[in-house]
Amino acid sequence: MTEQENELRAGAGSGRGDDANAPRIRLRDRDAELRSVEAAVERLCLGFAAGGTEIGDLLTFSGRPGIGKTSLLHEVRRIAKLREKATVLFARGGERQFKEPYHVLRQLLQHVLGDLEPDVFRQVMGTWEEVVGPAMGLKQPKAGARRLDPQGVRDGLDYVLAQLAPRRAPMVMIVDDLHWADGESLSWLTKFAIRSSELPVLLVFAFREDENDWPAETQEFRRSVLELKGRKHELNRLTLSSVTDMIRAELGDKAEDAFCYEFWNVVNGNPFEAIALLDQVRDQELEPVEENSRQLHELAVDATGMTLKSWLDRLGASTLRFAWACAMLGTDIRVDLATRISTQSTEGARESIKRLRKQRVLTQSPNGNLEFVHPLIASSIYNTMPDATRLGMHGIAAAEIENAGLGLLAASRHLVETHSGEGDDRIVRKLRRAAIEHQLIGAPEAAQRCLKRALNEPPADEIKTEVLYELGCSALLTNPVATVNQLKLALFSPEDLPLRPELRVDATFRLSEVLAHAGELGQAAVVCQEEAEVTVDPAGRQRLQAASFMWHAFRKSEEDGPGRSARLGVMCRSLRGREAADRAVLAMRAWDLTLRGASSTEALALADEVLDSGRLPKGLGWTDTTWGFELPSMLCLTYIYNDRIAQAERLAADAIIQFEIAGWSGAHRGFAYFLMGLARFRRGLLAEAEDFLRRAYRISQRMGDKLPLAWDAIGVLVDTLIARGRVDEAWTMANDFGFHPPYHPTAMVLPDAASLYGKLLVAKDRYAGAAAALTEAGAQLEVRGWRNTVWAPWAGHLAIAIARDEPERARDYAQRAVRDARDFGTASAIGSALRLQARIEDARAAVELLEDAVTYLGQSPAGYEHAVALVDLGAALRRVGRLDDAQEYLYQGIELAQHCSAEGLVDRARRELANYGLRPNRLGLRDFRETIETLSSAEWEVAKRAVQGVPAQRIAEELGVPVGLVNRRLAAVYRKAGSGPDGLASALGLPQQQRDAGWPEDLDD
Repeated sequence: MTEQENELRAGAGSGRGDDANAPRIRLRDRDAELRSVEAAVERLCLGFAAGGTEIGDLLTFSGRPGIGKTSLLHEVRRIAKLREKATVLFARGGERQFKEPYHVLRQLLQHVLGDLEPDVFRQVMGTWEEVVGPAMGLKQPKAGARRLDPQGVRDGLDYVLAQLAPRRAPMVMIVDDLHWADGESLSWLTKFAIRSSELPVLLVFAFREDENDWPAETQEFRRSVLELKGRKHELNRLTLSSVTDMIRAELGDKAEDAFCYEFWNVVNGNPFEAIALLDQVRDQELEPVEENSRQLHELAVDATGMTLKSWLDRLGASTLRFAWACAMLGTDIRVDLATRISTQSTEGARESIKRLRKQRVLTQSPNGNLEFVHPLIASSIYNTMPDATRLGMHGIAAAEIENAGLGLLAASRHLVETHSGEGDDRIVRKLRRAAIEHQLIGAPEAAQRCLKRALNEPPADEIKTEVLYELGCSALLTNPVATVNQLKLALFSPEDLPLRPELRVDATFRLSEVLAHAGELGQAAVVCQEEAEVTVDPAGRQRLQAASFMWHAFRKSEEDGPGRSARLGVMCRSLRGREAADRAVLAMRAWDLTLRGASSTEALALADEVLDSGRLPKGLGWTDTTWGFELPSMLCLTYIYNDRIAQAERLAADAIIQFEIAGWSGAHRGFAYFLMGLARFRRGLLAEAEDFLRRAYRISQRMGDKLPLAWDAIGVLVDTLIARGRVDEAWTMANDFGFHPPYHPTAMVLPDAASLYGKLLVAKDRYAGAAAALTEAGAQLEVRGWRNTVWAPWAGHLAIAIARDEPERARDYAQRAVRDARDFGTASAIGSALRLQARIEDARAAVELLEDAVTYLGQSPAGYEHAVALVDLGAALRRVGRLDDAQEYLYQGIELAQHCSAEGLVDRARRELANYGLRPNRLGLRDFRETIETLSSAEWEVAKRAVQGVPAQRIAEELGVPVGLVNRRLAAVYRKAGSGPDGLASALGLPQQQRDAGWPEDLDD
């Protein structure tokens, strides 16, 4: 009987066949499942043809081993490929390959991405090429590339699929044996399945539900798969009728009913077991009559429970060795590799393949590679290998895979399975190199497996601590607990086997970094300080001392804040160079001065010395591992709170881009979003601020519960919602999160949490609670010597909270805030403090204070604060009877508040106007000069020519720019002028035929 006939007789084949002409497998008792497949493919194709994009769906097929999942997926592929222009992607998990990173995703995506035209490939990849490309095996990591964050790879894959799916729609993505998929692929697939409905993609999974069929390493993903919402199908056993048909099709109509019934009971309706038992019945020439039915149990044991002896008897020693080699390689087996691993000649391998195909063990794919007819056969063969043989053949496999040019990444899964305890330095070197390569594609768990195996070799005594150090660093982005343990082992190794001094400094910094990110800032600072005291190298000692200062600065409380600040000042003054370490100290001192509310001029001077032509210098970049991202973050915060927000935004934008390029999508990118959100909030762009802050919070939630980043994001998000007038929403968010005392147990919240909470209580008119919270905040900040009124505006808000009951004390706090703000010296600090002081003064005094506040804030980038001051001034002027002035300031406040998306402030200003019979909006009459002032020089050049009737194409030729750009500039002109082409000349105050009009200053007459 031919191989194809074997598959057709029961639908228990390997699922091979890469085109629509593949033979249709006869599937028994699967009509409902096939109808579901047909309907899903039909919906996808018709939906896409009708212009739909968010039309994705998920189909899952589960069942015990051998129940027919693979055969059903063969039909799914055939049905999908019959559809015109459908893209069908297929992958299969492998029992031996579940530790091979991205094994399944590479099968799915490598071919379709690699076939894209270069320009389309660049569009699909976007900025993620250096992240997704190496992970998917499409390119080698760049020289000097840094380790990838696994979450960054997943984010990159999200982007790539969002770009690829519409270009290759309708798309059907099929994954067989999902329970054996590698963890890296499963991690993405389970998340993508939730979002697949947003794309023109039909996702089809087949897997075993039983937890015993899933590796221990991927049990968490099993739960995620079972929780997926989609069209779920659990494959049931075949009916007695179907099994009877199979028996009679194989053995003839002479098969008796009693025999068929017992046969069905023995195989329990399992198609794979039925085929295996039929083979045994045929080989034994057993008559299918009732009296022979008792022998079926013994035959079934031989058919499905193959031992080493039974496989030897069936295949012979040489053929079995070739089968072992194939079982080690897993899926998509290369004949040349299996030949060399089995140490057979080409002719011997050819005979082995022939025998294995005849025995229905192997089948050949269209690409010439081999596959096992069923995964159960592969498992059975692999499990019969004697331990010594298995270990030795894994060693041969590792060497042959590397010799074949497939690289250490492919060879490493075999290296980790080889015999340990021999102290082979060559093996240790390979495993260490493989670990580096795994980290470069975003597979730290695979790197850790390599390094743990290297430790078991074991390495030479003089490098054992280095391997421990590398093992600790490999878990830096994914497993903080493991990082701490391994780095401590490396640092506290026996005195006769110390870590090299330069690595010791780096290991100490890495350990402190992990401790700090876990909230153990005090311990992080102590670790660095203690190691600095015994470090001989001046550069290393300075690095650790600076790190200790840095972690102290981020602590919630500190025993000797002023003393630390003084010591940092001494260290700063002692600097003689401008190397990266020196600049790092300058950045910390600039942030320290900012928090202390010292001269803003001095803080900015130090911050500017850190930068190199306005950019971060070499050694202090966002992705630099010597100092981490905390140093540039300090610099960015310094600019944010010193009214240099544009510079801060440039730094934050660079951080976001650099982290995306590096594939760092965890705390790093989350904090970059936070910094951008904080900068936007300070600038007054509240809608943008809210968006960035919510992104930061989502990333934090993805990483863990209530991490310091989450506190930072929630704090500023609450402040943003208050500014937008959504006080109740802010209150609910704060309470749901738990943003109230005692706040984070160890880490400082950015900005000051107690001041933010007190401000929220004032907004809710809960003055007693606000007074208590803000009084406590002031006391704690005073101990540390931190008096920055923008970072922590506790005094001004405390004055408002107690003004009704303690007016004199309130006035003292408000005046103190103004003094501290003047000492700091930024326009936004002084203007905001004056505005808060005005809240507790009588109307005439308030007017004077607010006039000063408006003046100061008008010179700052703090748009929202300026808008509030304008509205407050308008309201105060109305109270003293100056209605004309009040109206003008309120109109200005409304316009600026609208620009800031401060809807609550807009409503308040309009109520002020309406309550006194004033128009709630300007009439909107504008002089043409005001319109011209809003146009950029490029827009003006286009407008002049458009007024003369010059067509867009000719304007583009005259200006030497693309016509698309001309059209975009014209759209901006029409929008700003409030007119289309016919009325444009009048709106701009130009005669209809003014060919040589100049720039606006030429229009004075």
